[in-house]
Amino acid sequence: MPILQVDNLSKQFDGLVAVNDLSFSIESGEIRGLIGPNGCGKTTTMNMLAGLYRPTHGDVRYHGKSILKLPTHTRTAQGIMRTFQIPKLFSEMTVGENMMVPALATSTVKTPEFIEKLEHKSSEKLTFCKLDHVSHLLAKQLSGGQRMLLQIARGLMVEGLELFLMDEPFAGINQVTKETIMDAILEMNKDHGITFLIVSHEMPSVRRLCQTVSVMHEGSMISEGSIEEIANNPLVIEAYLGGQNAAS
Repeated sequence: MPILQVDNLSKQFDGLVAVNDLSFSIESGEIRGLIGPNGCGKTTTMNMLAGLYRPTHGDVRYHGKSILKLPTHTRTAQGIMRTFQIPKLFSEMTVGENMMVPALATSTVKTPEFIEKLEHKSSEKLTFCKLDHVSHLLAKQLSGGQRMLLQIARGLMVEGLELFLMDEPFAGINQVTKETIMDAILEMNKDHGITFLIVSHEMPSVRRLCQTVSVMHEGSMISEGSIEEIANNPLVIEAYLGGQNAAS
């Protein structure tokens, strides 16, 4: 059974079709890429999977059960985490304080022992993401790459994390940080079995990480397969070349 099953998902905004009858599935332990020209509906899809948007119609199933009616915080408590292209952090809180928020928000237990355990876990995850040396800084003091790493580290604080949705994790950051993020994704996948759905325009990163890539165009899925398969698909070539010609 797939960990994530998307069936005939659609989203309209005042008559504008952003996502149209989208269907795909992701197996547990997979690192799936989701690519496509700008404006093709990738982020809207991620927002529906995370519970930020309610689909116009269609269904999203997680471990075989519909999560369509579940709010975002409930999906998080069930093991689904999402990052944003522009990191959503608490700018006036320290890096360490930001790390505590997801676990505290999804837990009913807040004993001193629990807090101590969280602080230890936070320290481990910050070290894993190479942010331990900036734990005392305010989030607003971090670089763009560090802010993305903090999003990822904070996601790892969610108990029972199984599905990590990442929206453009490599955008606008230097190569060293890209390598750090890719290494972290591969380690989380290999050592902890975490499944990933990654939206990205960074094809070298997608090539390194993803066995299977899904391609969207104008709100619909037009191709799925390996990097080599989609690169030779006429529909994919037309979608990208058409976008370039239109832009020029």
